[in-house]
Amino acid sequence: MSDRVAQAWGLLPEYLAWHVLLSASALALGLLISLPLAVAASRSARLRWPVLAFAGLIQTIPSLALLALFYPLLLALSALSQTVLGQGFSALGFLPSLLALTLYSMLPILRTGTAGILGVDPAVREAADGVGMTPRQRLFQVELPLAMPVIMAGVRTAAVWTIGAATLSTPVGQTSLGNYIFAGLQTENWVFVLFGCAASAALAMVVDQLLGLIETGAARRKRGLMIAGAALLVVGVLAALTPLAAFGKPSSYVVGAKNFSEQYILAEVMAERLERSGGHVSRKEDLGSAVAYRALAAGELDVYVDYSGTLWTNVLKRQDNPGRAQVLAQLTTELKKRDGVVVLGSLGFENAYAFAMRADRAKAQGIVSLADLARQAPRLTLGSDLEFLSRPEWKAVDAAYGFNFKQERSFQPTFMYRALSGGEADVISAFSSDGRISADKLVVLTDPKGALPPYDAVILISPKRAGDERLLAALRPLIGSISVEAMRAANYSVDRDQGKASPAEAARALHP
Repeated sequence: MSDRVAQAWGLLPEYLAWHVLLSASALALGLLISLPLAVAASRSARLRWPVLAFAGLIQTIPSLALLALFYPLLLALSALSQTVLGQGFSALGFLPSLLALTLYSMLPILRTGTAGILGVDPAVREAADGVGMTPRQRLFQVELPLAMPVIMAGVRTAAVWTIGAATLSTPVGQTSLGNYIFAGLQTENWVFVLFGCAASAALAMVVDQLLGLIETGAARRKRGLMIAGAALLVVGVLAALTPLAAFGKPSSYVVGAKNFSEQYILAEVMAERLERSGGHVSRKEDLGSAVAYRALAAGELDVYVDYSGTLWTNVLKRQDNPGRAQVLAQLTTELKKRDGVVVLGSLGFENAYAFAMRADRAKAQGIVSLADLARQAPRLTLGSDLEFLSRPEWKAVDAAYGFNFKQERSFQPTFMYRALSGGEADVISAFSSDGRISADKLVVLTDPKGALPPYDAVILISPKRAGDERLLAALRPLIGSISVEAMRAANYSVDRDQGKASPAEAARALHP
């Protein structure tokens, strides 16, 4: 426990700094856009409805979905910029997160800004006009000062929303306090989960209180109180950002990982080898499959591990299965030709999608294969990871066997196994290299029709690093060096209930 707490504290300066930078930037940009719009909306009833309706519509989109939607849009714009201007920009991480959170912050500022200005006593406006004030003078010297307490209430709401939603920026590659939560949920490291939640809540409370000081000063017409609140806020932000001065070294490598234990471990294996070679390494974890590959092809990531079946079906859109060796050979050729992505080679093990059941349940129902499962499916509940039911592999296996499950439920991978052991699911889309299959006494159902493709774990190198000899020399010794038994043991050391190892510890044990 103490080791995990110490590890959490050690990561706090970096995670907090990025979280503060993202939240502060989004809130500042939201203010710059929303306040002029609020003024315009207060002046024009015709403009008021569409502006407020648009901001309200944005709030109906889940924040995680909004964050994810910006990535492919920015990636396309970056490619266009590269073609037209010869210079692209980073579409992963900070930029999509900033744009999504800016939109998310606008509604409370717009609403309170519009209401605050419209709520100014008409007699006060008439008095301002009577003394010869121009519309601009009336706005800045009368209406905005009187509306400031109401506007600040909206800013406080926007700040709390933005800080909370920023924890969801991790899946699009942005470091934040959400890194604690996503990694902690996957590895059942509840210290990390609680630490991330507590840090985010504490940050939101501190910012809310400092903004409240400004609001109180505005309400009481005490400029000194407003200046004190603003000064404390600026000092706090600058202090939180100081750790970022150590980042951005020019020779850094970016190692990517998806959102499950095996990926964290393999990312650490590669990162440690690159660090030993003298490179500075940053990590982008908890990425979705599509985001990870696009980021690599665009040069946003330098290296990550993917699986041949995932690339075969999701990237190349292939539904045939010519065999393990042919899939790997054709992937190596096609990805290089199409995207410039280098398949360095297989790590030596396969992590295939595999339907698994509790041994006692499978025996009682007489289920050994997927064909047997199809006959029993109307009485069973399928549990899957968060993306399996939307993947081509599921469509292929469902078409081959004609499943008709009583219910299909999606879980975060760790909770998928919990659902199976607890009876909330009867069968799950497990991973063949997962140590929990043996530990939980699960049986893997055979696939007599060969509907699922092979899933060799392969190292992918981005086009911009294809000729980087330091990176290639550091990672080549990993090819063919990890057996499925070793990977299962490493995975289980992170996922087991007692005496958990961290991904870094599991990586050192897996590949010293």
